[in-house]
Formats: sequence, C-alpha cells, structure tokens
Amino acid sequence: MSKQTKSQWDFVELFPVEATRHVLSVTELTGQVRRLLEKQIGKIWVAGEISNLRAQASGHIYFTLKDANAQLNCILFRGDAVAQREFLQDGQKILVQGEMTVYEPRGQYQLRVIAIELQGVGALQIAFEKLKQKLSAEGLFAPERKRSLPRFPETIGLVTSPTGAAIRDVLHVIQRRNPALKIIFAPCRVQGLGAADEIAFGIRRLNEFARHNSPSSIDLILVTRGGGSLEDLWAFNEEVVARAIFDSQIPVVSAVGHEIDFSISDFVADLRAATPSAAAEIITEGVFSSCKFISEISVWFRDRTEQILQRKNNSLVEFSRRLARSHPKRRINEKLQLLDDLQTSLLRCVKHDLRKHQTASQLLRQRLWRLRPMQLLKQRKEIFDLARERLLEQARHNLRLAENRFANMETRLRLLTPEQVLSRGYSITTDTASGKVIRDSTRVRQGQKLKTRVSKGEIRSVVGE
Repeated sequence: MSKQTKSQWDFVELFPVEATRHVLSVTELTGQVRRLLEKQIGKIWVAGEISNLRAQASGHIYFTLKDANAQLNCILFRGDAVAQREFLQDGQKILVQGEMTVYEPRGQYQLRVIAIELQGVGALQIAFEKLKQKLSAEGLFAPERKRSLPRFPETIGLVTSPTGAAIRDVLHVIQRRNPALKIIFAPCRVQGLGAADEIAFGIRRLNEFARHNSPSSIDLILVTRGGGSLEDLWAFNEEVVARAIFDSQIPVVSAVGHEIDFSISDFVADLRAATPSAAAEIITEGVFSSCKFISEISVWFRDRTEQILQRKNNSLVEFSRRLARSHPKRRINEKLQLLDDLQTSLLRCVKHDLRKHQTASQLLRQRLWRLRPMQLLKQRKEIFDLARERLLEQARHNLRLAENRFANMETRLRLLTPEQVLSRGYSITTDTASGKVIRDSTRVRQGQKLKTRVSKGEIRSVVGE
C-alpha cells in the first residue's frame, strides 16, 4: 500500500536523495586494470608476426605482434636476459612468452617479453607441407585407421637414440609409474643423414620380432626423440618413416620434440604425444591409475598436502606480485619506457624542424641562384648588346633616310639654281652700280647702266627708253 500524503504540499518522494557515487581517477582505474590483467592472465605464450619493430638507443626493443585479426604491443627490456633477441625483424613469425601488464602513462595494455622462440616457413617447412598433403591424400592420416592402445601393456618396443635425452625421460617415467613394464629397445640415430632409414628399420625389425615370437609379444611401439630445430627433427618428416609406421602391425605412439613441434610421424601414428615423458605417462596411465584404488590414503594425504601447498603457493604468488609491482626495477623500467617515448617525440620534432629548415634553405638557394651577379650581368649585357644593335640599326636607317632626303633636296635645289633657270633661256638683269636685281621696268631710269646675265656670259647695256 502506498504511503498516504500528509498534505497536498507533501512532495518529498518526488525528489529522492541522490545515490552515493564512487568516482575513480584515471590513474586509479588504470592501476586496477593493470592489477587485474597481471593477476588473471600472468605469464602466457603468444604466437604471431612481428611488425613495427623499433630498437631504441637505450637498448629496449618495441614491436607489435599481430595476426590476421588483431595486434598486441610488446616490449623487450634491455636488462632482461632473453635469447635470440638479435634475430628479431619485421615479418618474422615468433612464439613469445611474456607477462601481460598495462603501461599506465598511455593507458594501453602490453606484453613484457621474457622468452622468444623463432618460427618460420623455409624450404624444409614447404617440403613438410607437400609431403603432408601427399600422405593425407593417400589416407595415411585417416582417423578411421587409428588403433587404440592397450590399457595394460606388458611389453613395448622403443625406437630412439641410445644417447639422447628422450630415452632417459621415458625410462625415468616408466620406472616411476610402472617398473614391471618390459622394453625391447631398437637403437637408431634420430637426426642427420641416414637417420630416417634407421628409424624405419627399427620399426620394421620390431614388427618382425613380434611375428617370429607371438603377435602379443609387443603391445605397442614408441618412436620418440627430444626437442630441437626443424632441421634436427627432420628425420621424422621423411616419407620412409611414415611408410614404416603405416605398415606397422603394432600400434605406434609418436612423441617427437616439444608440445609445439609436429612431425609427419605424429600424423601417421596411432597416437601423438607432446613429449617423450608425456608418451611414457600415456603408456603407463592404465597401471598408474589403477594404483589409486590401492593408495587412496596416500592420495588423500597427498591431495590435502597439495591443497595446503597450493594455498600457501597462492599466497606466496600474491606476495610476489605485490612485491614485483612495488619493485624499484619495475618503476625504473616504466620510467625508462617513458624516457623512450619522450626521446622518440623529441627526435620527431627535431626531424620536422630539420626538414622545415632544409626546405627554407632550398628556397633561399634557388632565389640566390636566380639573383646571382654574374647571371644578372650576363642578362643585362645581352639586353645592352641587343639595345646597341637596335640603336645602330636605327641610326643607320635614319642616316639613310637623311641621305635620301638630302639627295632629293639637293636635286630640287639644283633644279632651282639660277644657272638652271638661265640655261632654260631666262636672264637676270641687275643695276651695275648697286647690283640690285631689276624686277620692275618702271623702276629704271633713262641712261641707267644695266648688267644682264644669261646662261653664258653677261651683257652690259644702257637704258634708252
């Protein structure tokens, strides 16, 4: 039933008291994320391809580990003793072990690398894939032909090197888990030239031994060797070994290399074990598990002890993590990483300013080249020479025009000279005393002496009328 209102002005429930909020700072939230990642994930193995590899002058190495759909920032500190760091390069496929953490200044999660295993697809890997496809097409890997292993084997055949670590691991596990198990050993080389033929011969020889004695004289065959590179494990990728395993009448267990190593013998065998020790454990699993019914008290005691040790171990791990988070080396590494970021930013700014100054210098050089005195004098000299030629040509032209005008005027003047007029029959009469030209007959007087000039000579006369 709802609460009755005391009065028409009772509005208390319309405005409830605001709930208390717990607000985190960015630093606190990032710290919680880092602690959560380090506690929940911890040390892991990650496979991927390297990109954006960057080696700082401080010795730290930064790179991105990526696959088709995601990428992960990784850092390898200089002070961490990690083998094969010098072989890292862009495009390299690797398997790394590291600790997940958060770089708080940038708020990004990253993997602190503590171990590296190189991978790659070379000529051997290509040959491996071709043979795998060929044998798979022939049905050597078919699941339906796989045979189950006997639960309580009494005798097994062992094909491996007598000097390798694999035989020691197998014997150690068998001695610990099922000392009554009989072993028929077929020694052979497990790497190098001719090793594949010896492995195949060992498998066939064990099958012949079983046929000559009784079909159940050997319950299964274990083909094994320790870890190594692709070249070291190549004998187990040969076709002759695969054929021998396929033709074997006895179930075959293949345990070659480590957990991440796969060979052709693993695909053909009836069962693949990750390591030689794991193969020995699988073979002795039936007898070993049956012993639990006999040793319930010891098992219970062991379980209780393990639970206590696990709790103590968890406490120790938690204390170790807390100590690692407050360890001076961790803080120094974070400061070193921050220093690397600042150094990268500084170098980027320096390169930017250098490019800007180089561009300005180039522009000034081009402008100076265009304004060089010799180039300018050469241009001015060319303009001067062209102007002088034009001026001389104009002067010569004007001179020719003046000469033509002078000749025309001279011709015209020559036509208007008294000699020309006189030569046409005219004459000039002047007063002999004053030399004035007589132009009007009314201005002469009787008895005045005159001089008349004709074309040739002069005539003197006296005015009579």
